[in-house]
Amino acid sequence: MGFDMKKMMRQVQQLQAEVERLKAELAERTVEGSAGGGAVTVVATGAQEVRSVRIGDGIVPEEDREALEDLVKAAVNDALSRSRQMAEAEMGKATGGFGLPPGLS
Repeated sequence: MGFDMKKMMRQVQQLQAEVERLKAELAERTVEGSAGGGAVTVVATGAQEVRSVRIGDGIVPEEDREALEDLVKAAVNDALSRSRQMAEAEMGKATGGFGLPPGLS
């Protein structure tokens, strides 16, 4: 039995397609977390993107709440984006010599 490069490449392409499908599916699914007995609630996707931040009554004045929620959401998403970039860079260093297709490193 010899090594079948075409078969291996097909399998890699199938794996890459499955990874992309799963990423897209996770980007649509959400989870909710809370702190302070529900005083602050965050909804995030499976792609680690914050969709919403809700701050409960009595935490900040009503007129400041929406702006603060938006700022917290933007800051968290910025931090998560930078974290993903850092992780991709480090994984790229670790797997760079293997020539893995994009999305698999």
